[in-house]
Amino acid sequence: MLVETIAYALIGLAVGAGALVLLPGYFPAARTLTVSTAVVSALLAGLIARFTLNEQAPGVSLALSAACSVLLVSVLARPDLVDRTGGRHPGRHRPA
Repeated sequence: MLVETIAYALIGLAVGAGALVLLPGYFPAARTLTVSTAVVSALLAGLIARFTLNEQAPGVSLALSAACSVLLVSVLARPDLVDRTGGRHPGRHRPA
């Protein structure tokens, strides 16, 4: 049980850090909020999956832990705040 709990926590850390490294503009909230959301959701989802599967399929509970962590971290993403104009303001013309 201890090894699986550590594995769930590591999955959560990987998901949280990966989200911040790969898509930094999508997560304007505090970095600790993103990482802690990933870790807590991975732990909860992994433990719930472990108990519902009666400890029969540890690989499935690890996969469910990762999937739930990704889904709950994506709730924090703010794609509407990402600057897609390449640094230019919409409606402004570039000087000639």
